[in-house]
Amino acid sequence: MAKGLTSRAEDFARWYNEVVQQAELADHAPVRGCMVIRPYGYALWENVRGALDRRFKDTGHENAYFPLFIPASFLEKEAEHVEGFSPELAVVTIGGGKELEEPLVVRPTSETVIGHMYAKWIQSYRNLPVLINQWANVVRWELRPRLFLRTTEFLWQEGHTAHATQEEAEAEVQRMLDIYAEFARNEAAIPVVKGRKSESERFAGAVASYTIEAMMGDGRALQSATSHDLGQNFARAFDITYQTAEGGLEHCWTTSWGLSTRFIGAIVMVHGDDQGLILPPRLAPHQVVIVPIWKSDDEKAQVLGAADKVLAALADFRVKLDDRDQLTPGFKFNDWELRGVPLRVEIGPRDVAAEQVVLARRDMPGRQGKAAVPFNDLAGAVGEMLGTIQAALLERARAFLEQNTSEPETYDDLCSAVAGGFAVAWWCGSADCEAKVKAESTATIRCLLFDQPAESGACVVCGARAAERAVFARAY
Repeated sequence: MAKGLTSRAEDFARWYNEVVQQAELADHAPVRGCMVIRPYGYALWENVRGALDRRFKDTGHENAYFPLFIPASFLEKEAEHVEGFSPELAVVTIGGGKELEEPLVVRPTSETVIGHMYAKWIQSYRNLPVLINQWANVVRWELRPRLFLRTTEFLWQEGHTAHATQEEAEAEVQRMLDIYAEFARNEAAIPVVKGRKSESERFAGAVASYTIEAMMGDGRALQSATSHDLGQNFARAFDITYQTAEGGLEHCWTTSWGLSTRFIGAIVMVHGDDQGLILPPRLAPHQVVIVPIWKSDDEKAQVLGAADKVLAALADFRVKLDDRDQLTPGFKFNDWELRGVPLRVEIGPRDVAAEQVVLARRDMPGRQGKAAVPFNDLAGAVGEMLGTIQAALLERARAFLEQNTSEPETYDDLCSAVAGGFAVAWWCGSADCEAKVKAESTATIRCLLFDQPAESGACVVCGARAAERAVFARAY
């Protein structure tokens, strides 16, 4: 049960850490910056992974696995890539009690080792496209760790594809970004903003990077997934070539794209409240929890018998029967509210007599979210109510995003706006203007919007002519 959770309004960051630990999603590991994902948190990640994996396979991608250790020389082949990742690398210099001839980098991302393998596997245009994804762990040395959001080791998926033309590669990059956005919206009930990263925020070694940005419950942004057009940079570095239909030799065009366990943090921060988690039904480890209520042994036998029938009736859902002894119903209610189970089924002696149960929605605490349902209508009512909860969470998050997104026209208004939300404003493209905003407001350009006005405007920072509107926000 929640032990005096800090309110979101009082200290959002502290509330987040308390919820993650008290709801048993994760805990701090003995190695600084690392975390232990507990069974409940891992079950949530498995549902995220399953929903994405289906989408990847439906679009022709296959899963594979590549090594955790990468020769240091591989990263040095792509200069911008090694420069971008150098401060975050973990390097192995001793193995088997002996100094290694060449240091090994613990995988921060896999473009280099996959590029090496693609150079071996691809000979002809007939081998293209190559559409591979891997589910793996990566290590990036983190100075300011936070559970799920920033950890030295984290889990993710990383897709890596190779194509015959730039047009095919760009289509892949946009397709995967659309898949991430659709997944966030329809599975996690999180609306996102899609766009292109600025040059300073671009993935090291990419030609262009694209992102989905979600607004957390405190108005900050979270980069939730990215998709990168790598051009021919890695293909040239690793000599990934193919023979064309005409007999010529060309370098491939490659992409990479990924979503990590930080998305669990997004689910917590977008939907949670002062009682704990609120999980979207499509991803929740338990969609329904049954809480039997009794006082005497006679009532216990009667109620548990009915609860078993309810459990069987709800076999098509992810359902949990909480028949723990020595715990009061009130304790159980609070415990499952903390854990964010979308729907609670309450059944006591009076309900058994009336051949009904009481359904309680997690997203609507109190009497407002309760409804009595007859036994014979239970499965249909539960399915309908879970769908209603899923839609309500998305609509609530969408309304919050809209209410906390502004369009400032002056620099002072921009600095004020990013204190509690997203600011959409004209930007001239100058790195100096971007750096000024970051230095003076701690906000960054989260993305450049895909849908741009036909006319130009004045840069919100310097007043110069600007052709694009950017989303500014403080971010995790």
